[in-house]
Amino acid sequence: MMFPAVARLKSSYNILLMNTKKNDAQNVEELYFGASVRRAGRPDKMGKKRRGARREEPELQEYEVTDDFDDGSGDGRKRHPWLIAFVVIMVIVALVGGCLGGWWMYDNHWRKVAVTVNGSSMEVRVDTTAARLLKDNADFGTKRGNLVDVSGATMKAGAGKPIVVSIDGTAVPEAKLDSTVIPANSMVMVTSGEDVVEPHTVKRETVPHGEQINIIGGAIQYRKQLGSDGVHEYWTGKQSGKQVDKGITKQPRDLIVEALNPRPSGKKVIALTFDDGPSQYSGPILDILKKKHVKATFFDVGEESVNFPELEKRMLAEGHQVASHSNTHPDMPTLSRDALRAEITAGFANMEKASGHKTKVLRSPYGAFGKKQWQQTYDLISMNVLWDIDTEDWKRPGADKIHDAVMSGAHNGAIVLMHDGGGDRTQDIEALPGIIDDLKKQGYEFVTIEQLLKMSGDVTGTSNGEAAGSAADGESATDSSTD
Repeated sequence: MMFPAVARLKSSYNILLMNTKKNDAQNVEELYFGASVRRAGRPDKMGKKRRGARREEPELQEYEVTDDFDDGSGDGRKRHPWLIAFVVIMVIVALVGGCLGGWWMYDNHWRKVAVTVNGSSMEVRVDTTAARLLKDNADFGTKRGNLVDVSGATMKAGAGKPIVVSIDGTAVPEAKLDSTVIPANSMVMVTSGEDVVEPHTVKRETVPHGEQINIIGGAIQYRKQLGSDGVHEYWTGKQSGKQVDKGITKQPRDLIVEALNPRPSGKKVIALTFDDGPSQYSGPILDILKKKHVKATFFDVGEESVNFPELEKRMLAEGHQVASHSNTHPDMPTLSRDALRAEITAGFANMEKASGHKTKVLRSPYGAFGKKQWQQTYDLISMNVLWDIDTEDWKRPGADKIHDAVMSGAHNGAIVLMHDGGGDRTQDIEALPGIIDDLKKQGYEFVTIEQLLKMSGDVTGTSNGEAAGSAADGESATDSSTD
């Protein structure tokens, strides 16, 4: 069976060949008759025409028109199989190439894919770029932002930020809109560009924060929220010259300090605390605590921390909590604001110098720390820890009285005040083993202040005792410029 294209090619070839051979025969005939005429009219050597001369007949060569292609009857006298094969191969190659090219164009250019734009489904060509998507859909009704003055009035339309195209949550830079192809099944968001405010100067005024300080009735005073000042801004346009009151651009946050008595539900816990160390008495007390498997809290004086750094390091290494008891043990309400802040800061610094420990937990000397002191130092400390069982060991009443003071006042969540420095503490060392044993007999568990707060759930603490609710520091009044 012959391909139609091959058959047509064969037929055209036969017709062309036959016409060529006919033309060759005609040319021979014309050559013959023309030569005869010329010979008949040519004079002989004497100038006379030959008469009666016999005209010589030229010997004509026979031409035989043959078919170079076999017409299927088997009579073809000249065959060229390679030519047929070549033509067939070329036709097949052309067909295959056309099919492959068409498929490639379809798969890479003409094929439609589904996308979602601003919540609506639509189909686009598979090679559609973000720029083409915008152009073909009139930017989906969005537009560039404007250049506006400080009051918000338009100064130059379209001079703001460009239209934003986001693909699956990622914004496409304006410079890449022409080269970014929209993937199939992608989520596209098209939004108008933001306005740009003219260059302007900004004058800022501080809005002081308020305070809510209630430290009555609790053994632990803690900063619930760090106060921060607000900001009031005034803008002046560099191009328009307009002056605008922008109002309060940052709201002030009140300082909130509260007091509480932790009482962990379903527990029977007690916290032993020791003040005025480290000293030569701290070691024996640590030995007893270690032997009895008890954790306590030590409120160290900064100057003593640097005198006994190894003891403070041991306190931390053995799992006890260490906090500050000031730097030199002054009566804090008698200090000026600057002196008070310097005292607290130095106490924390010496503790860090001695043991590398950082904290913002304080026990003020003598427990003297009122509303005024909180107002002056709220950014330096997170809590001030007092007590609800005072052993009065500083009076050296005897080991038995120290023991009895603890046992008579013991309750869930109690904070016991004792000392490991600041004087002769041999009575504390003598009383401590019996206190621990008798409290254990009554079912008490010993905890640090940090553990006590976590159990009660009243305050969310961190490893250094930082209370929750802190905020950024307030801004002071200032002027600035923006371009």
